[in-house]
Amino acid sequence: MLPGWRHACLKILLRSQPVRRSTSRQLSSTTICLAATPKSLRMEEFPCEVIRNFSIIAHIDHGKSTLADRLLELTGTIETKSTGLNQQVLDKLKVERERGITVKAQTASMIYMAHGKQHLLNLIDTPGHVDFAWEVSRSMAACQGAVLLVDASQGVQAQSISVFHVAKERGLKIIPVLSKIDLPASQPERIAAQLQSTFGIDPSEILYISAKTGKGVEGVLQAIVDRIPSPSGNTHSPLKAFMFDSLYDRYRGVISLVSIQDGIIQKGDKIASCYTRRKYEITEVGVMHPEEMPTSSLQPGQVGYIACNMKESSEAHIGDTLHRVGVPVDPMPGFQPSKAMVYAGVFPVDSNDFIKLEESIKRAYRSVTVQRESSTALGQGCRLGFLGTLHMDVFRQRLEDEYDASIIITAPTVPYKVVYKDRTVMISNPTEFPDTSDTASQVKVVQEPVVNASIIVPEEYLGEMMTLCFAHRAENLDHRYLDSGSTSEASARTILTCTLPLSEIVTDFFDQLKSRSSGYASFDYEDGGYQTSDLSKMVFLLNGKPVDALALIVHRSAQQEVGRKWVQKLHKVIPRQLFEVPIQAAVGKKIIARETLSAMRADVTAGLYGGHYERKLKHLENQKESKRKMKRIGSVDLPQEAFFNILSTKGK
Repeated sequence: MLPGWRHACLKILLRSQPVRRSTSRQLSSTTICLAATPKSLRMEEFPCEVIRNFSIIAHIDHGKSTLADRLLELTGTIETKSTGLNQQVLDKLKVERERGITVKAQTASMIYMAHGKQHLLNLIDTPGHVDFAWEVSRSMAACQGAVLLVDASQGVQAQSISVFHVAKERGLKIIPVLSKIDLPASQPERIAAQLQSTFGIDPSEILYISAKTGKGVEGVLQAIVDRIPSPSGNTHSPLKAFMFDSLYDRYRGVISLVSIQDGIIQKGDKIASCYTRRKYEITEVGVMHPEEMPTSSLQPGQVGYIACNMKESSEAHIGDTLHRVGVPVDPMPGFQPSKAMVYAGVFPVDSNDFIKLEESIKRAYRSVTVQRESSTALGQGCRLGFLGTLHMDVFRQRLEDEYDASIIITAPTVPYKVVYKDRTVMISNPTEFPDTSDTASQVKVVQEPVVNASIIVPEEYLGEMMTLCFAHRAENLDHRYLDSGSTSEASARTILTCTLPLSEIVTDFFDQLKSRSSGYASFDYEDGGYQTSDLSKMVFLLNGKPVDALALIVHRSAQQEVGRKWVQKLHKVIPRQLFEVPIQAAVGKKIIARETLSAMRADVTAGLYGGHYERKLKHLENQKESKRKMKRIGSVDLPQEAFFNILSTKGK
C-alpha cells in the first residue's frame, strides 16, 4: 500500500465523519471517538506554569487504562460513545487489547480548565508488569507527579510497592487513589489503612474513585492541577529533549516520544543524540491528542512526538538526551542502556525466511538485544535478550501478529558469569558454556544472577509460598504482616522476601505462584547481582550425537529431574527410525538419564512356512546386522515440528 493512497483514504474518512478518526497505527478494529478539537494547538499558549506532567503507576490489572479513558473523556479529548464506554484508548497494540494489559508507555495531552486557566495535562500511561519496571522508571523521569492507583478490592500488591519507591526516589509528588470502589468486594477503609502503614500516606489525601462509572474521577483531575508541581524550563536555553519511548511507522521510520526540558524544537531543526552521536533532521513535530496532532513547535515542559527519518528502532535508546547539532548539552542523569535479563534463540520455521525475520526484529526492536547465531539443527537465527519472560512472550506475539512471522523460540536462559584463572566471561548461550567437570577448562567458579524477590500473599497461603520458594533454591527468607499487625484477621496479608536465582523464575515459577495461591499472590523482583553456584551444562544426545539447540544450564540439585523429564519429552516427539535410537541426557561425560526409541521392524519371517527353525534365525540375524550397520552410520534429524512441540512447553 502506498503512503499517498493511505493518506488520501484517511482524508476522505475525516471529511465524511468529522467526529470519528481511525488511527493509522492501531492494529485492532476498534474505533476511537475523538472530540471535535482544533486542527492544531498553539503550544506557545501553554507556558510551564500551566503544564502538568504525570503518570499513572500501579500493579498490573488495577485499572490504569480505564482511568486513562475516563480522564480523556472528562477533558473532552475523546467523546463518550453512545454505545458504551471507550476501552483501552491508549493501548494501541493488538497484544495489549487481547491480553488487557499495557506493555509499552503511551502519552496523551489533554486540555483542562481549572482556576480560570486552560491547563495542559500530559499523561504518560506506563506498563504495570514487573518485566517493564525499567521502562516505568525512565518514563517517570519525564514527570513531576504520579497517580498511585490501588485496587480497593485487592489492596497493595508487590508492584505497587516497587513503583512507589521508584517514584519517591525521583522526587515525584504522589497522589494516592483507590479505584474500583463500586465492586461489592471493595474495602476502601481497610486498604486506606494499608496505604498508611505501608507508605506513610495520610488517609485524608487519598481519593476514592470508580473509573468504570466515572465516580470521583473529576477530583483526580483537580488534584493533578493543585498538587503536582509544574515543570521548569527556559525557552532561551539550548535545546534539551528527553526521549522516554519510541514506536515504528513503516512510512516515516521511528517516531520518538520526547519531553522538552529546555529550549524549543521545530520542524526543520537538526538534532543529535548524546548517546549514539548520530544526527537527524526533524520532519514532523506534534503532540498525542490522543492521536498524532502536528504542531508548529514544542516548548519547555511539554511532551510530544518527533519524526526525524530515524530508520531503525535500534537507533532510539529510551532515556537518551537529544540536543541541537553544534550546541551540546549535559545528558539527563542516570541513563543506561536496557539490561537484558532473559535470553532466547529465535529461528524461522522455514530457513528461507531468515532475512524477513531479521528485518521484522529490527522493526519491532524495543529494549531487545540482537545477535546473529546459527544452529546445526535449526539453521540461521538470532539470539535475543529480553527484559523478562512476559516481554519475550509479547515480542513473539508481535512478530506473529504484526509481521506474519512463523518462528521457533528456544528455552529461555539467563546470562552467567564464568570466572577463569585469567579472565571473566559473560555467557548467555548454553552451547558456549564450558564443561566445569573438566580440569583442563581452567574454570575457577561459575556465578549466576540472583534477584531480591517480594511476594504479597494472604496469610493462609504463606506455607505454600515458602515451600515453593525453597523448591526453587530460595535463600534469606523473611516475612512480615502488611495489614498493620492485624494477624487475627483471616484475610491478613503478609509480604515474603527472599533471594532467588533468576534462572528459577524464568521457567514456571510465576504459574506455580498463581496456582498455589489460588491467584491471590503478587510477585515483584529487582536485580540482586551475582552469586557463586554449582552449575553445569546438560546436553542431549541422539544416537550419540549432541543436539546443540537443546543444551541447558542446570544446577546440580536439579540434574536428575530435568534430565529425566526432557528425555521423556524427546522420546514422545521423535519419530521412530529403522534402527534403535538411544536418547541420553549427559552432564560432562556422565549420562544422567536415558530413554530408548525402539526401531521399526519388518516381519522378515512372514513368508517362511515350515522347514528348520534355523531358516528363520538366519533371516532375523541378517536383519539385526543391517540395523547395527544403520545405527553406526545413520543420523537422526529432529524435525521442526518436534522442536516446536518440545520448546512450546516448559522444560522444568
